[in-house]
Amino acid sequence: MHAGKEASVAYAISTYMTGYGWLSTLVTVAILLGFSSVILVMLLGQSRVFYTMSTDGLLPKVFSDLHPKFQTPYKSNMILFLFVGLFAAFLPETVAGDLTSVGTLFAFVLVCIAVMILRYKDPNLVRPFRTPLVPLVPILGIIICVAMIGSLPGRTQLSALAWMVVGLIIYFSYSKTRSKLGSVGEILPTATDFEKK
Repeated sequence: MHAGKEASVAYAISTYMTGYGWLSTLVTVAILLGFSSVILVMLLGQSRVFYTMSTDGLLPKVFSDLHPKFQTPYKSNMILFLFVGLFAAFLPETVAGDLTSVGTLFAFVLVCIAVMILRYKDPNLVRPFRTPLVPLVPILGIIICVAMIGSLPGRTQLSALAWMVVGLIIYFSYSKTRSKLGSVGEILPTATDFEKK
């Protein structure tokens, strides 16, 4: 039933196209190269997210240490590569993929909620990109993302919940008391800031 789930094209070629095993191999190699490039870009992006969180006091300082020559968060990169490598080595690929989906969808849910909150609490915030039809678009985004999370296996949902609990423990035991984000207005520019200039 699950045969070829991760590489359905390669599976179809090797199963139904006799004599085209070489093509199936090429497709598999292309899939691996594609996955590798996406994972690399995501890890490099994640280190920048952790860098920003660290400068805000939400994570330890090690995540915002910059390389003296290249000015990149190299320690954060190394920690993430090690953690994700161990994660991938010992977790089934289907579980890892579903957990990634849950995390991404839940992040979208939080963004939709944040759009509505910021539109209400800080209407003068500078917004280079504006969301149309608020709150309709964010509400629809929340509904769709939650529905997609609900369609995933129950085991994956429980695993995601467990990781969320770990994140909340880190936040309330470390990040909350060290956060420099007293209020959004102290950190992010508002329209009045530009008027003064």
